[in-house]
Amino acid sequence: MSGCCAKSSDSVPACGSEAKLIHSDVKDYYGKKLQKSEDLQTNACTTSAKPKPAFIRKALKDVHPEVTSRYYGCGLVVPESLENCYVLDLGCGSGQDCYMLSQLVGEKGHVTGIDMTEEQLAVARKHIDYHTEKFGFKKPNVDFVQGFMELLGEAGLKDSSYDIIISNCVVNLSPDKAAVLREAYRVLKDGGEMYFSDVYSNQALTKEIREHKVLWGECLGGALWWEDLVRLAQEVGFSPPRLVTASHIAIGNKELGSIVGDYKFVSATYRLFKVPKSCPKERSQVIYSGSITSWEKFLEFDANYTFKEGDAMVVDGDAAAILRSSRFADDFMIRPVEGGAAADVGCCPAKPKEIIVNPFELAKRLEPADIKPATGGCCGTKASGCA
Repeated sequence: MSGCCAKSSDSVPACGSEAKLIHSDVKDYYGKKLQKSEDLQTNACTTSAKPKPAFIRKALKDVHPEVTSRYYGCGLVVPESLENCYVLDLGCGSGQDCYMLSQLVGEKGHVTGIDMTEEQLAVARKHIDYHTEKFGFKKPNVDFVQGFMELLGEAGLKDSSYDIIISNCVVNLSPDKAAVLREAYRVLKDGGEMYFSDVYSNQALTKEIREHKVLWGECLGGALWWEDLVRLAQEVGFSPPRLVTASHIAIGNKELGSIVGDYKFVSATYRLFKVPKSCPKERSQVIYSGSITSWEKFLEFDANYTFKEGDAMVVDGDAAAILRSSRFADDFMIRPVEGGAAADVGCCPAKPKEIIVNPFELAKRLEPADIKPATGGCCGTKASGCA
């Protein structure tokens, strides 16, 4: 078989009729069956892998209670350096993340939310004026569009329109993940980023799990094998995924647990960047200037790198290309490590760093919950945390 119906052991995209059925089931589950987050039967769609920084907690307090009560998400999707950015939220639901981010991008920035569920969008649109007044803006800097994240063009979203795309536990609900990533890549500007949390499995799922309506609605049945994400993202054109954080998902429902069996799931946040092909990928020494609002002392970029203000650090070629080409370019001093050899940084020679991509490995390292990703340092490691 060929085309969209082609099947493999690692990825099974849905055909037209099957995709429509999945979309219909998801709309019914999130539009009618779920009325509040407490109606969920697992913690997959409400798990956050790390605590929220104070400025985000403050921003969330200003979101209308009805919007918050209809929130379903598996992570924290607030990348750094948001001022004046144009942001797209895939599967925005009731709009909680959109309204939180609208405060952080400011009046000169803009946030667009897209969702296919009428009931969720009705809640989001209902409170546009409330949040505009609450945030002290002269006019709204958010809008909401009905459509499918696999078909952003049909919803009127143009090429190279956004600085950042976020998504909170919804890519797993799509019957065609590759199409979601292709469309995201298309609408991002060069140097743009897709920063998203989602659910991943430790291996390719069985047909029984994939076709179970409740498991799909609970963000488990449509979960990608994490290795498929790494492959698909790079096939689309993104730089290799940068893993931010991860946590194991508990399935408390015995009936669902018996169907899932030995399969394991994690909630994980990744960063995907649209790095221009011309940008060099050279192992480099970087120094963070401390110029990003709310992250002046350190920038926890991913599970591999936490940049301290004023400290030099050697990064891999992909990370260096990301910093050079993205909105972070003005926040770093970057110089290649000549010949790819180790450079002296601080009191000890820099060594090639093992890059963590496997979310199950990271989730294991982060248990118990008070253990944070290693940040490196002067010939050692130290815990990192939120401000």
